Order: sequence, then C-alpha cells, then structure tokens
Amino acid sequence: MDFNKFIEEQLDTLDAQNQLRKLNTISDKNGLAVLDGKEMLNLSSNDYLGLASEKKLREEFFNDLAKNPCNENYKLSASSSRLLTGNHRQYRQTELLLSQMYQGREAVIFNSGYHANLGILPAIAGKNDIILSDKLNHASIIDGCQLADAKLKRYRHLDYDHLENLLESGRDDYRNAFIITESLFSMDGDIADIQRLIEIKKKYNCVLIVDEAHSIGVFGEKGLGLCEVFDAIDDIDIIVATFGKAICSSGACVITNSTIKQYLINKMRPIIFTTALPPITLSWTSFVLERIADMNSRREHLKKISEKLRDGLKLKGYQTMGNSQIVPLIVGDNAKTLTLAKKLQDAGLLVFAIRPPTVPPKTARIRFSLGAHLTESDIDKILNNL
Repeated sequence: MDFNKFIEEQLDTLDAQNQLRKLNTISDKNGLAVLDGKEMLNLSSNDYLGLASEKKLREEFFNDLAKNPCNENYKLSASSSRLLTGNHRQYRQTELLLSQMYQGREAVIFNSGYHANLGILPAIAGKNDIILSDKLNHASIIDGCQLADAKLKRYRHLDYDHLENLLESGRDDYRNAFIITESLFSMDGDIADIQRLIEIKKKYNCVLIVDEAHSIGVFGEKGLGLCEVFDAIDDIDIIVATFGKAICSSGACVITNSTIKQYLINKMRPIIFTTALPPITLSWTSFVLERIADMNSRREHLKKISEKLRDGLKLKGYQTMGNSQIVPLIVGDNAKTLTLAKKLQDAGLLVFAIRPPTVPPKTARIRFSLGAHLTESDIDKILNNL
C-alpha cells in the first residue's frame, strides 16, 4: 500500500473513533484565551498560580533586561550542549538556588520534564533491575520505563498493597528496584501517598522517584510541592520538578544527591546530546523561583476554588475525583465528551475533550485545570453553564 494512503486510513480510523486531534492557535488577551476570534476563560492551562497573566511580574523582569540588554544572563541561546560550551553560569546560579530551596540537596536542570523522565531510568536501570510504575503515570514516565533495559511491572493506580505484593514475590530476583510515581496525577487530580511509598522503599531497599510536575508551586508553605507537605524531601531519592506549569517558565530539574547527579550528567542522553536552555530562560526561572515561597495567598485561593468546583460538580450529580486544582468531569463516551466541550466553548469556557489513549478507555472527560487567577464567580459560571 502507498504510505500516504496508509496514513490517511489511520487518520480516518481515529476520526471514526472520535479520537482525531488537531493543533489550535490560541492567543492571550487580558488574561483570557482567544480561539478562533472568541475570548474565553482559560480552563485548560497548567498556569496554576496565574503568573502567565501577571503583568507586574513581567514588567519587573523586563525592566532590568531593558537596562542591561547585553548582560550574559539574558542571552537568547546557549548554542551548545551543557557538556561542551552551553553550561552558562546561569545554570550554576539556578541550580544553587534550587539546592538552597530543597534543604541543601543537589539540583540538575534539564530542558523539559519530558526530557527528564525520558532519560532518568534508561541511565540508571539495567537488565538486572526492576521498575515498578504506577499504572496511571504520565506518558513521559512510561516512555522512560520502556527505554530502560530493565524489567517493568505496573502496579494498580495508588494500590500500594499491590505494589508490596509485587516486591514481596520478586524483589530478591533483582539487583536494584525502582519505584516511580507522580505525586499529583495529571488526569485524575488525585495524590500519591508519599509516606507509604517511603515506608515501602525502605522495607524493600528500593530507589524512589517522584514526579512533582503538577504540585510544585501549588502545595507546601514554600511552594515546593507534595514532597514538602509530606516532609519527605530527604527521603525521596529523585524528585523531578518542571518549570513549565506553576513556575510559568520552561525546563525542569532533578533534586537528588551529589552521586546520582554526577552519574546522570555522565550517562543521561537527554542532557548529553541536547543544546542547553537559553540563559534568559534560566534567568526568568530563577526570578520566579525566588518569589514562590511568598505566594501562599495564591495557593490558598486556588485550593478554595478547586474545592468549590469539585463540590459543585458532585452536587449536580457529575462524576469527578481527586483533591487538587485538577478537576476532572468524567463523561465516558468520546462523542458525548466532544459535544460537551464544544458547548462549553460556545459559552466562553475553554476546555477540551480528554480522550483515550491519554486516559483509559471509556473514561473520556472534561478536565478543568484551574489557576489562582480565576475567581469564585468564574467557578459559578462553569457550574451554571453545566
């Protein structure tokens, strides 16, 4: 068969299953999203602290840039990988800042959370090792698990008895065992029991990896995420935290010890073979990180409106779950979910249908991804339109 014809048939199949996707061009206007010329309340962003529309924050950063446009910290490209000439001094400054924030632990920065999750396990897990991954972990974690030359077993979502059973029956057959989980799951909005995971890690001599992508900035007195809430920063072997969500920047970091950091620098392909982040991006990241601890009022407001929406959905008889700023509305059927998303968009609410394979079959949903810039009136608008 002609290759293009084959691809067309595959696309037709996706369309028939209501799983065909497209790229939308979306702009921002005074904090509202603009799609096809229509201004809408953005309920699909990971801008959890509402910093993307915070003009004063940007003005403060760019005012200094305007005064010092040729400052090396504002260069627009690194032009090389970190192991060659791309390891700009701003990398060191940002990593030192992260180390101070995370109780003196070591930090190493990557180009994205996907890069980090794609490269960690292939670097540290070998053929005599086993990886135990929560069944609803993010695609980047799944890809990293599959690339690693290690045995992979997936335990049922948040089922730590199942995890223990897997370790009890097979831990002694492997050199190293790696437990990997998200702290806050991006599609269900529920939270891992990190203390239970630490107990299991210690009992069975495992390495614990926790992805804090959706919780950094959102949880904790200092905004360090659920690892801070559970007082577990020192007990988690590898913490992955991304900057492209609540931190409103780009890139990601790994928080670990000096030995693992050095090993990743030497063995992790996404850091060895990738052009480094631009210094200006790292400067902005540092600028925001320095202010995260003082954003408790935003975190408290976000918690309040998230609970209001989740409780409101339950009162209206909708199926929802979780206990965070990610509030799913489970519909089930792909076509019905697409219809509901379109009706909500027509009402000025920017949401999208989340469908398999992003979520399990027959659990298509609307995912309300809330930010601290939203008001209680915005939540009322959602519930009234539903």
